[in-house]
Formats: sequence, structure tokens, C-alpha cells
Amino acid sequence: MRSASRMPCVDALKAIACLFIVLHHLAFYGPMSDIAYPFMPTAIDLLYQYGRMAVQAFFVIAGFLLAAKFAPHGKTLVGNPLYSIYQRYLRLAIPYLVALVFAILCAALAREWLSDDSIPDVPDFAQLWSHVFFLQDLVGEEALSAGVWYVAIDLQLFALAAILLWSAGKIEARYSVPAFIGPVLIALLTMVSLFVFNLNEAWDTTALYFFGAYGLGALAYWVSRRRRGMLWLALLSMVVIVALLLDFRSRILVAGCVMLMLGLARQTGALEQWRMPNMLTYLGRISYSIFLIHFPLCMIVNAVFFHFFPQAPLANLLGMLIALGVSIGGGALLFTWVENRPAGGRKRLLAPTGLLVGSLLVAQQIS
Repeated sequence: MRSASRMPCVDALKAIACLFIVLHHLAFYGPMSDIAYPFMPTAIDLLYQYGRMAVQAFFVIAGFLLAAKFAPHGKTLVGNPLYSIYQRYLRLAIPYLVALVFAILCAALAREWLSDDSIPDVPDFAQLWSHVFFLQDLVGEEALSAGVWYVAIDLQLFALAAILLWSAGKIEARYSVPAFIGPVLIALLTMVSLFVFNLNEAWDTTALYFFGAYGLGALAYWVSRRRRGMLWLALLSMVVIVALLLDFRSRILVAGCVMLMLGLARQTGALEQWRMPNMLTYLGRISYSIFLIHFPLCMIVNAVFFHFFPQAPLANLLGMLIALGVSIGGGALLFTWVENRPAGGRKRLLAPTGLLVGSLLVAQQIS
């Protein structure tokens, strides 16, 4: 989820989406939002119902950045898909596993003062290892933290796109055809996702359900800056409109708007030229770390405010704002200490896994 500094618009969009997701979880989980509800009923209702739609922005952005890195001109740069997938796993897994360690410990502490369905139980080893390999939803294990399903889907989407681009490269080399097979394959799977898989929630633990948003991001990158780029963006927009007419889905509407925004920004040159506030671009850079760490921190803040202010709406509203600030601060620390720190592949994989197992044992003792 890290973007290049030459795309401040992307960083700003990621920052806004990340803040909406944190606020959605504050409205959805824990007692603070219920107690504070009389002060801001409309805002809490909107965040509760629609805040989660911001995740679609991350899917579109991820597809956009995939195209920029691995097939900037349509011709694939994926030489070894397994190695690329492994590198993506390491990129996602190291801060993810560290955040899960923290989530296990925070859940154990929060249970001392708060009994709430949003607090995960102490995990067993099957649940733990399913999270290590991003399989928890596929094998039916309870999530250890809110939002970790996104990380698993992100890896699935990347793996699927990398394999498609690699396959396209093999086809182009064998038959000496122009470098357009990759975008065609991505476009075909995008259509199938929008008009088939995304209509059936039974597929929502797989990349096939979400590939429509991911593919729209990649296609927006490829068609912008092309001859008649505006016409191509209009065509993509028409595809989204037809999908919405077939079955209106708010998540697809959000994905379509983000796709169009990114495509227009690149087509007009605003993607690189627009200056954004430094704070916003910084939040975009650390958005993945904020996304990972915010829920356990919000659990602790919920437990503290419920313990000391169980019937004080104003205090709990303040608690929600404090939780948002603490989440940003925690994300900044996770980014600095873990996500942005280089390390060898073996160390990056084994160290967090060891921490995860050790913290599980500590959490069992605390519980």
C-alpha cells in the first residue's frame, strides 16, 4: 500500500480512505460509539453504514500501482511470478504479523475491563497459523483483528494479477504479438468479476469477488495518457454504470469513482503535479501501518473509557477522537520501526512469526 512520492494524489487518497476506515471501526465496534451516539447520531450512522466502502479505494489504488510497476506500458515486467508473490507476501506480512502480536496482547488486556463481542478470544494454534499464511477466511477461522481480511485479499489479488501478466508475457513472446495481452486478460477478469463473482457473496473470501475494483485501477492506469484516453475512461465508466444498473452496489460505485478520479488525474498530469498538504501525504505513506494497528489500540481506548465513563456521552465522544489520534500515532511507530525498516528475507519472515507465537503464549497466561 506504499506509493511513490511522485504521486501525492495517490497518497492523499489513501490517507482519506484510511481515516474513514478507522472511523468506521470506531462507529461499528465497542461501546464508545453507542454511548456517544446522542451527540452525533447522523455522523455515527453514516460511518457505521458506509465507512467500510473506503476499502474499495485501496483496491483500486493497488491495481493502479500494480500496473505502474509491473506493466507501465502494457508489456509485462513480471519475469518470475512466484518470486514477485513472495516479495509481496513479505511486504505485507512483516508489519501484519507484528500488528497481530499486538492485537493478541491488547485483546487480553481489554477483556479485563470490557466484555464485548468485538474483542477476539484467545486464539488456538490453528487460528494463529491460518493468519500467518493469510488463510483465515478461506478455512473459516475467526479473525484476530478487524480488517485483516483485506490483507489476505490484497495478496490474492496481487498473485492473480501477477500470474495473468506473466502468462501474457509468455504468450506475447511465443507468438510475437504486440504487448497488449496483459491488459486484455486483466480486462476480461475484471468484467467477469463485476458481472458474475461480485454478484454472489459466497465468493467474498476470494480475490475473484474484488477483482473488479482492482482491475479497474489497473485499466485506468493503462488507458490514461493513451491516444483518446478520455474516450477510454468514458468507456470504463460506462462498464461501471452497466454493472450498477444490473445490480446497484455501493462498493462498485465507490470503486468506479476512484478509478475515474485516478484516470483523470493521470490523463491531465495532475497525478504528479498537484501539491498536497505534507500531513496528508505522510498519512498516505503510513496508511497500511495505521490500518493494521488501529483496531487493537481502539480496543484498549474503548475498554478504558467504558471502565471510567460508562454513562458519559461527551467523554466517550472525546474517547473516539483520542482513539483516532492514538491510531495515527501507533501507525507512525509501526511504520518507522517495522514497515519502513529493511531486513533480509529470512529475518523478515521468521522474526515476526516467533514474536507471534511468543505473544500468543503471553496472552494465554494473561487470560
